[in-house]
Amino acid sequence: MTRQKVLDLYFMDARCKLIEIAAFLDRVDRAEGEADFRWKAFREALTHLDAGDPGRAEAVLRSFSDPTTEPVPQAPGKGAVGAWPGR
Repeated sequence: MTRQKVLDLYFMDARCKLIEIAAFLDRVDRAEGEADFRWKAFREALTHLDAGDPGRAEAVLRSFSDPTTEPVPQAPGKGAVGAWPGR
């Protein structure tokens, strides 16, 4: 597929998501209190977006992922939180 075709097909969707991320960042900046591990993981993921390296999607995913390989005996909660708290 040509670069022009990729832009034609996906630009508006990516533009929308980028605006949503900017709005999220604005809300976090305006909020009071301390951030938790999710904010650190999110900021790390953002560093991979403009790096220009191939494999950005994998790098972003790894920013949020648990790198351990051993299973835990019991889940720490009822649902996913979107980032690994162990960093």
